[in-house]
Amino acid sequence: MTTLVVWRFSDGKAGHDSQSRGLAEALARLQPVEIVTLNPLPPLTALSGLLCGYLPLWKQQPVPDLLLGAGHRTHLSLLAARRARGGKAVVLMRPSLPLRLFDLCLIPEHDTPPTRPNVLATRGALNRIFPSVTLEPDRGLLLIGGPSAHFAWDDAKVCQQIAAIIAADPAIHWTLTTSRRTPPSFLESAQRIADERLSVIPVTETGPDWLPAQLTRAGQVWVSADSVSMVYEALTAGAAVGVLELPQQRASRISRGLDRLTGDGWVTLFADWQRNRPLRPLTQPFNEAERCARWIVERWFV
Repeated sequence: MTTLVVWRFSDGKAGHDSQSRGLAEALARLQPVEIVTLNPLPPLTALSGLLCGYLPLWKQQPVPDLLLGAGHRTHLSLLAARRARGGKAVVLMRPSLPLRLFDLCLIPEHDTPPTRPNVLATRGALNRIFPSVTLEPDRGLLLIGGPSAHFAWDDAKVCQQIAAIIAADPAIHWTLTTSRRTPPSFLESAQRIADERLSVIPVTETGPDWLPAQLTRAGQVWVSADSVSMVYEALTAGAAVGVLELPQQRASRISRGLDRLTGDGWVTLFADWQRNRPLRPLTQPFNEAERCARWIVERWFV
């Protein structure tokens, strides 16, 4: 197989890196890939390169087949690199520039992408997780976020839901972790209810590979409603996924995404679970990075 050269533009944000690395790694599972990671250019430099078609900074890099970028800072660099060196420009998430400028736009359904030949709607943002074959039914994971623009936070409400979940099945050992948005008051409450069946691991005690490793083993995962990216990661791993409910600040693309997942049967809300609706194990793979990678390979590189 021909080796694909992929230029991946990174703005240094973890969420954006997870998207572009997830797609690049999914491509690498389909055929040989050489990944070159680059920082986006300053806007004026990128604009100059786009207009004149010359970028001396990257002249030593191998000629790209694909250019990937997530985050607004990468958009001009994607287009400048394509003008100067060639390749197909693929933007992840809705770009700040007109869609027609890119060869492919991977846009989550909750952002209501238009129907166009160069637009592929995705179920949430792509990520680096891939389906696990080692899920254990007696291992559960609780992923806790915090206050956000879309959901208010309520320590007591979240702790009550966690207590009910733990009490429901004495055979499951639970691991709870937090995020950088989690209030200290919640962590104190969680530490008080920790016992031999609930381990509390604050985010400060985890590394970059900790969560992916946990997701390869947890057969059941509950995620607080504000942490939608972790909902998609848990689904990609193949776990049965529940959503810990929070007061909604306002209807938003985040809440629309959760509503769609609930309506399609991918996740179970806590209130529904309480009404004797158990979490559903997945009956089909949920792997958007691989689906997008196959779309790219089958249309451009077969």
